Amino acid sequence: MPAEPVQHTPFIFWVLFHIAVLIVLAFDLLVFHREAKPVTLREAATWTAIWVSLSLCFNALVWHWKGAEKGVEFLTGYVIEYSLSVDNIFVFVLVFTYFRVPPQYQHRVLFWGVLGALLMRGTMIAFGVVLVNAFHWVLYLFGAFLVFTGMKMLFHKGVEVHPEANPLLGFCRRFFPICARYEGARFVVKTEGKWMLTPLALVLVVVESTDLVFAVDSIPAIFAITTDPFIVYTSNVCAVLGLRSLYFLLANMVNRFVYLQTGLGFVLTFIGAKMLIADFWKMPTWMSLGAVVLILTVSIVASLLVSRKSAPPPKAVQPAAPTSDRSSAPPR
Repeated sequence: MPAEPVQHTPFIFWVLFHIAVLIVLAFDLLVFHREAKPVTLREAATWTAIWVSLSLCFNALVWHWKGAEKGVEFLTGYVIEYSLSVDNIFVFVLVFTYFRVPPQYQHRVLFWGVLGALLMRGTMIAFGVVLVNAFHWVLYLFGAFLVFTGMKMLFHKGVEVHPEANPLLGFCRRFFPICARYEGARFVVKTEGKWMLTPLALVLVVVESTDLVFAVDSIPAIFAITTDPFIVYTSNVCAVLGLRSLYFLLANMVNRFVYLQTGLGFVLTFIGAKMLIADFWKMPTWMSLGAVVLILTVSIVASLLVSRKSAPPPKAVQPAAPTSDRSSAPPR
């Protein structure tokens, strides 16, 4: 696999990108979600369209600034990372159900979870870029890992999540005082002069650790498309930013995507194989994009057709909102 030249992006572009991200996030939290309330389907659809549109507009800027090849690389990386993030939705549904998180607080958990995910993924990407530039054979390890992960997804059906076995959750329960019930949208609360974590903080810990696990699978995939740090990072960020609204849009119908995990398994296997054969044949990026889109389209259409013929899934996967903040206690 021939080494690509190190890509240099002017520092000002990194600064402008982060400023734009922070402005949109602040607008989201301080204007549209200033009060804790359940996210409606219409609101989720609107924000999903906004995040996708902003990502495509940024893609157009990359295309104009760096050329068509880099534009296709960004789009391919964005589609891969965005599609892999759907797996997170399955887990979020299970985690929120396990902890009985009231719907009006779920957006706040995911908002701060996204900020933590951006920091973690940025660190992992920077580390990955350093490794790839210093030891090019690391790409082969990434490729083999993706093939292994893809095959595992193909032959291991269903999502298994056991929040009670999360080591970070056990650490928090052992070393920090924790409230018995939710205290509004707060993560910490002072009771009788003593600061305590709320159950919502525990949910955030599980969400963050879950994203870390998924990042280990998804980040190597983007290195099959490009090693340009700016493209790798920005495509990841754009995909993660749209994850919250996508969750609220798909949470109640996520069980209908019965073949999506199979499709994602094929995507990871395909991307990993692409990395392993790059020394013999370097597949054009547009061909990779077409293959990924085709695999995902077939898996989604097949899922919807099959689920339509079968018995409908439960109408709601989220627990009903309690009558008050303290009326429902999560598992201890």
